[in-house]
Amino acid sequence: MTIAHAWAAHEAHGPFAPFSFERRTLEPNDVRIDILYCGICHSDVHFARGEWGDPHYPCVPGHEIVGRISAVGNAVTNFKIGDLAGVGCLVDSCGHCGPCGHGLEQYCEVGSTGTYMSTEAQSGLPTYGGYSNFIVVREHFALHIKHEESDLPAVAPLLCAGITLWSPLRHWQAGPGKKVGIVGIGGLGHMGVKLARALGAHVVAFTTSPGKVEEAKRLGAHEVIISRDTGQMAQHVGSFDLIINTVSAKQDLEMYARLLKLDSTLVLVGAGTEKHTSPDAFTLLMKRRSIAGSAIGGISETQEMLDFCAEHGITSDIEMIPVEKVDSAYNRIVASDVKYRFVIDMGTLPTG
Repeated sequence: MTIAHAWAAHEAHGPFAPFSFERRTLEPNDVRIDILYCGICHSDVHFARGEWGDPHYPCVPGHEIVGRISAVGNAVTNFKIGDLAGVGCLVDSCGHCGPCGHGLEQYCEVGSTGTYMSTEAQSGLPTYGGYSNFIVVREHFALHIKHEESDLPAVAPLLCAGITLWSPLRHWQAGPGKKVGIVGIGGLGHMGVKLARALGAHVVAFTTSPGKVEEAKRLGAHEVIISRDTGQMAQHVGSFDLIINTVSAKQDLEMYARLLKLDSTLVLVGAGTEKHTSPDAFTLLMKRRSIAGSAIGGISETQEMLDFCAEHGITSDIEMIPVEKVDSAYNRIVASDVKYRFVIDMGTLPTG
């Protein structure tokens, strides 16, 4: 075992503070990644504050991890010391069930192992996330980073926010000739606009704020709809091939379902604590419309997304902070006061 240092939540409403714990010793198929940057996801806030169940404090969040390989097991073939690498929301899965066999580890039927708040099959230790100085993972769950090193802070959020939008965009075949809506211009939504535009779709952003219109266009939206404007919404009824809803707050899904064409889909990727209002049954059945959900992405499609982003110069819009600012960052996330992702400079983590 090796001692790791971290920044942890010790109780639901208390401040983050230093925490040390044991990472497993490198096994033959493992790599060690010294963490340089870690993004802050809204799900980190939910978990750390006990809003999604008991996190078994201390809780070390963080699943938007980028860093450098500092050690490799003797059976590792895909990485070498010095490589830039990333880790997303998963660090293991059974590898044998149907979803795993199809590269969909996030839907593992046995249960995938989360980067934090899970238990390692190898050691029986709890998993701790990226608000720490290093992580040990099987090489299968490490991702190659091909961006320039100067881009690394803004690459970190791709490991969750990026893949969360990429997976449904690819699954529902967003591209040229498709009209794609992105609901919400936040940490997830701003990545959806960038990725859908780069895939060649006609991108329409939905926002409740008129002040975000020009910002959404800067990100790549061809059109912007103020979703509270019933007149604007009515102009687009029955015209979308795909709408991806990134908003976690309670919503009436009827108004988005009515915008779908025949055989088109409204995909939910935002996850909150309140239930949405469902559409009227006739809204769905009269045009065979669908409502679906999508959770992050598998390892192969995460690598595909990272390669695509490196090729097209796509990163997240971020605000970088030192580790001691995590508490204030959490408060600002809840207040929607960030454009669009906080990223922690892990070089500021105390390790003494």
